Amino acid sequence: MVPAVNVPDTLEELLDPEWLSAALGLRFPGIRVRRATLGPVISRVSTNARFRIECEGGVPAGLSPNLCAKGYFSETGRDYRTAGVSEALFYRDLANEIPVRTLRSVYADLDPETQHGVVITEDIAAEGAVFLDGREPYSADQAAASLEQYAVLHGSTWNSPVVGSAEWLAPRIASSGMVRGLKEIHFNFDGPIGAGVPDEVRDPERLMAAYRALPAITESVPNWCLLLGDAHIGNLILDAAGSPWLVDWQLVQRGPWFIDAGYHIASALTVEERRRSETDLLRHYLDRLVAEGGKMPPAEEVHLGICSGIVYGFFLWGITLKVDPAITAVRLERLGAAAVDHDAFAVVLGH
Repeated sequence: MVPAVNVPDTLEELLDPEWLSAALGLRFPGIRVRRATLGPVISRVSTNARFRIECEGGVPAGLSPNLCAKGYFSETGRDYRTAGVSEALFYRDLANEIPVRTLRSVYADLDPETQHGVVITEDIAAEGAVFLDGREPYSADQAAASLEQYAVLHGSTWNSPVVGSAEWLAPRIASSGMVRGLKEIHFNFDGPIGAGVPDEVRDPERLMAAYRALPAITESVPNWCLLLGDAHIGNLILDAAGSPWLVDWQLVQRGPWFIDAGYHIASALTVEERRRSETDLLRHYLDRLVAEGGKMPPAEEVHLGICSGIVYGFFLWGITLKVDPAITAVRLERLGAAAVDHDAFAVVLGH
């Protein structure tokens, strides 16, 4: 697909009033941006820049003046531009068709040559929303609310032909295990980041083996749906009313429900709270899944699936190196404890 407006290569180009007028004009015909004022910028691999626009004749109805752009504009980011392909395509092609709560995109596109994906969304932080990083207190009631959004995402795309035919939504579990693995897990487990990982699962080789068993499990499940693919609470926003929104679609893909649900239940809560509430939370999620268009899975799929979701999340955080170590340590402790409680390695490897 040839972009109707060239995807910007730099943040300066994106903030140019002429470019913004053309880009936003795809959804708001006739808009004339007079000025864009840059606000806070966070630049790690991707660049997230908040800004405010002023328009001739005022900002059009239905458009917030407070916007946020995400792209790969930095020198480091340029080397990782393919990481943003799926997220850009999600916001361009799917987000407006799915009833899940997520950021409202006002521009999203992908440069077919450079594979640079750029997304502009409304900045709900300006309206009182709070981005989580995963170290905040998170209750069982809050986890029930976020699981409801996963049920909406999964149920509304249950065996969807659109999701099933999109090449860019192909499952990634097998390929992810080929890029990084034992070296990174050893680094985390053997250092202070892994101090909270229980001894019973402090075994990088066994975690790697369990993760590599997941593709056979996920491919054997007859039903699939759209997955966020990275279902920790750092990928949630709480709006001004405290309702959760799902964000960060870099790992969006199709697959079975339990990859998101098992990972989220195991990582969202403290170990003690998860042990108290996980049975009720799982039942709540499954009831909502059916209500949203999914199918109740058989008991044997549920048990194996939850263990698979735990292993999936445990592996992702085992190979994570570019996140605040304190956040990684919390995730590894929680997912490791869940792996012990469910004997997840043995269940997955014994399938």
